[in-house]
Amino acid sequence: MSGSKPKLLIVEDDEGLQAQLKWAYDDYEVVIAGTREAALAAMRAEEPEVVTLDLGLPPDPDGTTEGFAVLDAIMAMKPDTKVIVASGHGARESALQAVERGAYDFYQKSVDIDTLGLIVDRALRLHRIEQENRRLSEKVGEDRTVLGSLVTAAPEMAKVARTIERVAPTNVSVMLLGASGTGKELLAKGVHETSDRKSRAFIAINCAAIPENLLESELFGHEKGAFTGAVKTTEGKIELADGGTLFLDEVGDIPLPLQVKLLRFLQERTIERIGGRKPIPVDTRIVCATHQDLEAMIGEGTFREDLFYRLAEIVVKVPTLAERPGDAVLLAKTFLARFAAEMNPQVKGFAPDALAAIDSWNWPGNVRELENRVKRAVIMADGKLVGAEDLDLGNIDEGESDLALNLKSAREQADRRMIRQALARSEGNISNTAKLLGISRPTLYDLLKQYDLQA
Repeated sequence: MSGSKPKLLIVEDDEGLQAQLKWAYDDYEVVIAGTREAALAAMRAEEPEVVTLDLGLPPDPDGTTEGFAVLDAIMAMKPDTKVIVASGHGARESALQAVERGAYDFYQKSVDIDTLGLIVDRALRLHRIEQENRRLSEKVGEDRTVLGSLVTAAPEMAKVARTIERVAPTNVSVMLLGASGTGKELLAKGVHETSDRKSRAFIAINCAAIPENLLESELFGHEKGAFTGAVKTTEGKIELADGGTLFLDEVGDIPLPLQVKLLRFLQERTIERIGGRKPIPVDTRIVCATHQDLEAMIGEGTFREDLFYRLAEIVVKVPTLAERPGDAVLLAKTFLARFAAEMNPQVKGFAPDALAAIDSWNWPGNVRELENRVKRAVIMADGKLVGAEDLDLGNIDEGESDLALNLKSAREQADRRMIRQALARSEGNISNTAKLLGISRPTLYDLLKQYDLQA
């Protein structure tokens, strides 16, 4: 069937040559166009993989202006199309100029059908190889996404994800410990979305952002008339998350009197609204997070030990971005794709100096800082590529990293970091990773095996 054949667009104004070329390619679904308008209409309707293009088209059959206009339009419309140009004037300069402007190859008239057929077949094979490479690159990106939307290639973060996937189906309370901006709320959502509660509500509350005198009402709700301004009965966050998950961010900021009431809920699985007398059974799972040292707070008497053990049935330590070599580049590419689509579609990627800056920066603000920097860079970028200057990271102190004093250990740490960064930058492509590192593919495979790293 013709629908299963690859498509070949022939842009040629000579009717005799049109017929000759059309019947020469039995293995293709051939589409003919004789003008710029017809060629571009065929491009939009048929999306051919390969195009043969005569540069001499009406109304300029003795020149190349129309042919170049078609070529430029095709490259803008669908840059992966393989365009093979022809010039009937022996003008090699025009053919070379066409290649510079995006053409795949060229041939000179008069046409040798067999030679042109070989060029067309080769162009189609390359187009398909490139398509497959893009598909595999996208699959690599999917393989580096865990828990739905968490992007990582770092074993440290993959271990966190695996832990969460194992505990999510249970009803144990989970405590996430980590610095600000490391993605604790994203992980909390991962707990919810991979659990049996995913069809019910996920409610998040930042305990540090709500004044102490309002936090109890936010968590437990209140009855009408319980206090001045309580004009109606209001359900609290714990009740709203019934059957689902409540995420308590910055749980270390809950005041001691309210800690007692939260402990009672965790023990009895019932609550009482402010001003109420009736216990209300609630089936809400608690996931909490903090950047504070709760064990030190217990010693200081500012956090209850019994509440800590109720909340911390499973403790998950979330690594900083600096502890996840290679992830900064992966995340930056993800953020760039999203922000470019929203705010600056001309931006297509990072320049080499920007990637080097992302790799070298320590990211004290973690993923949140990286996200903000990339957003700023996308807005500020003038061209297709974001440069280091657009990221506005300042001077990078390369002497900040603390390497082990033992030389063997230091070398191993450096090797691991560089391999993971190169893998991230090349999106898992082994050949490109080896080139970046300046080593052979067999050597890279040996190092991957030695350091138990995955491509």
